Amino acid sequence: MSMKITNPSELPQKPGVYIMHDKNDEVIYVGKAKKLKNRVQSYFRDEDKLDRPKTQVLMRHFSYLEYIITNTEKEALILEANLIKKHMPRYNISLKDGKQYPYIKITNEEFPRIYITRKLSNDGAAYYGPYTDVTNARGFIDFLNKNFQIRTCKHMDGPCLNYQIKQCSAPCANKISQKDYNRNIRRVKLLLQGKYKTILKNLKRDMNKYSQNMEFEKAAMLRDQIETITVTLEKQNIQPTQDVDQDIIGIDHNETEAAVVIISVRNGKTNKKDDIILKGIDGFTDKEILTEFIKQYYSTAPIPEHIILEDEIDDEKIISEWLTDKCNHKVKLKVAEDGHYITLINIAKKNAHISLTENTKEQENPLLTLKQYLNLPKLPYHIEGFDISNISGIHAVASMVVFEDAKPAKKMYRKFKMNTPGPNDFAMMKEVITRRYSHISPNFQDDVKNPNDSIYIRPDLVLIDGGKGQLGMAVEVFKELNITDVPLVGLAKKFEELYVPGRMDPIILPRKSTALQLLQYVRDESHRFAITFHRNVRARAFTKSVLDEIPGVGKKRKQLLLKHFENLDAIYNANLSDIEEVEGISKKLAKTIYDVVQKDKKENS
Repeated sequence: MSMKITNPSELPQKPGVYIMHDKNDEVIYVGKAKKLKNRVQSYFRDEDKLDRPKTQVLMRHFSYLEYIITNTEKEALILEANLIKKHMPRYNISLKDGKQYPYIKITNEEFPRIYITRKLSNDGAAYYGPYTDVTNARGFIDFLNKNFQIRTCKHMDGPCLNYQIKQCSAPCANKISQKDYNRNIRRVKLLLQGKYKTILKNLKRDMNKYSQNMEFEKAAMLRDQIETITVTLEKQNIQPTQDVDQDIIGIDHNETEAAVVIISVRNGKTNKKDDIILKGIDGFTDKEILTEFIKQYYSTAPIPEHIILEDEIDDEKIISEWLTDKCNHKVKLKVAEDGHYITLINIAKKNAHISLTENTKEQENPLLTLKQYLNLPKLPYHIEGFDISNISGIHAVASMVVFEDAKPAKKMYRKFKMNTPGPNDFAMMKEVITRRYSHISPNFQDDVKNPNDSIYIRPDLVLIDGGKGQLGMAVEVFKELNITDVPLVGLAKKFEELYVPGRMDPIILPRKSTALQLLQYVRDESHRFAITFHRNVRARAFTKSVLDEIPGVGKKRKQLLLKHFENLDAIYNANLSDIEEVEGISKKLAKTIYDVVQKDKKENS
């Protein structure tokens, strides 16, 4: 049951979850309890008797709470984990900006697809992660799609090129049965779970079966899969000779954030290292921080047989039971006691300290964060951004702004008058990109004509205002100019998504990320500069072509008009009565000015 209350005395002495709300009905904290009444009453003391400053702040915002009774404490733990993931309450410990960590998703469809996502949904799909290295995750998906011929298209509209080049099994054309396709999906899941020995055993069994039945083409396909997986495992230094699956967890923290490093051992060999940042830890003990991490991380991450910790955690028994139920094998939470595990714990803690230090630096320097998110070869010290400004293609101009060390370098800004007929923003952007970068040499080692002129400087990053289309156009220009070492990124304004070449889905940065804020600054500054230039160009053209053609409007009356309206945009959009108010302009002349302006607008619209 779920009920709204403000008095903890109304709560039952039963296991369950309590959900605290503020006056705006926002969920601000979720907790579980073996006995709800006892646990929640601890919050309702005088402020100076509350054990943590964070709890004091929480209760200042508290308005009411809901509670849900469960049959057992384990059910309460599961429900608590799901509600925290759903609501991401302000005063719970949380994985830092969870959307930045990608997951591998296997969709819940008749013929499932596999792709990267940063959004976890209760849609019946299978999620694996989080992965802290998106490049490796994307490479792994490519490996899975190609070797198990998983479809990548959203709509099954018939065989495509991927089928022709043997990278898709074409379920859209009934080239594979649902049974065989889902067998491939099960094999993919085994690989994502790190069960390399099991997958190789199953593949070899099926290969021999096909061979005995003289289905040699199917047997050869499985043979190729076995060879590819074996080579991949050798490259990763993973040998499927042992059955010990373990995660070794080390943690380091400051007053507000914690870094957790997970060293994964699969089949007896070190498989990978993940770095996760926890936020909102102020006021929590080390044991509580680690407990909350275990619950949140393993709600989606692959679960090994052993999780090795430096110290005991709260609720060890019920968490172990919960994880065992999730993965269908026995899970043990073990404290490191012998020298081997203590050594691994120390390595994980050392890496956590490094991760925490780097994260602190990244928060202070948006260039470091941007370099990490975009996987840039070096720090983007010199960034260039572009924008187009025109009215229905008339007086079209473009701007180029330059940021150095995350600050505007206005002396390097550039203006361009467009030659491309409009309206065609794509073609105009192509023109300005071509004009700008035709001045730099294709290779960095070549001589630079004038290093003191910004037009010859090779940028560390180029920002295009727009999404896939605009970015694709810029990529095309760079190919034509044979420029291969200048990174490009597109920023789509509607959802502030980042697009990079060679990647289908966008990068979603946290809204408060300093990296995103820097790119927005570059984008907005290029827009401001373009608008200002366009107004000036239109003003000069307007005063020379339109006002000069009006009998009775000389230099003095031009000045009167500009003084009254402040700028030529206002004159352009003024109605007749507005013009009649100008000192020194008669009603008859005002009507003439209005008619000429309206005619000019109509001809150029």
